[in-house]
Amino acid sequence: MTPEYPDSPSTRVPSWPGRPKGAGLSHTGHVRNRNEDAILIDPTGVLWAVADGMGGYGHGDVAAGLVIEHLALLPHAPISSADLVGALEAANSAIRRWATSADVAQMGATVVAALLHGGTISLAWAGDSRAYRWRDRELQQLTRDHSVVQELLDDGRLSPAAAWQHPQAHVVTRAIGASDNLVVETTEVSLCPGDVLILCSDGLTDCVADAEIAALMDAVSTPAVTCQRLIGAALDNGAPDNVSVIVVQIDGAAVS
Repeated sequence: MTPEYPDSPSTRVPSWPGRPKGAGLSHTGHVRNRNEDAILIDPTGVLWAVADGMGGYGHGDVAAGLVIEHLALLPHAPISSADLVGALEAANSAIRRWATSADVAQMGATVVAALLHGGTISLAWAGDSRAYRWRDRELQQLTRDHSVVQELLDDGRLSPAAAWQHPQAHVVTRAIGASDNLVVETTEVSLCPGDVLILCSDGLTDCVADAEIAALMDAVSTPAVTCQRLIGAALDNGAPDNVSVIVVQIDGAAVS
């Protein structure tokens, strides 16, 4: 399926030598009335992010927008994973202030952000928005969900096959704005020419299994086409939530 996006943000970044080729796409899905996801694509190809506003908390679109806004405020000078964490901490404080001023009991957003520098990705995340790396026809999840289900999986109290149908499948244990004390997880991952980075909200992974994501990857496709395929698969599978995807292709010049 190739979906139409009359009311959804789509970003395609122009290409020049040495800059990764990337695209991002977000869709409201089949059930929600509004899109509470937000995406960030840096025209320089350095910084990419997906934020997923938590609809059950209220004002999820505002929370996701504040997360992306604070990441976008990072300077164009060289930045580090510590800068990513600092921006997310600032977003956490901004969301808390906004909630207080608007008399909103609770609001928040999950996020995954990727900083590309040379042959390395620095990832920072909170919640269950994910990053994957596609390499040599294998899909590897680079982030670990901050969720009740993930804790049950880690403890051996839940099987992977049962995770999708668990009644607490959407309960996250960390989110930007959910509490005064934010813990952002970070990691660094190596890159090779030909790698593809995928960032996504849980609107994708709740509908499209990793094996299906891998089957939809095609080395000859552009990032924009890959985004359309992945979101199309989520729509074909019901898409009860907003769904957002960023796809970045890494070439030799980008990792040199």
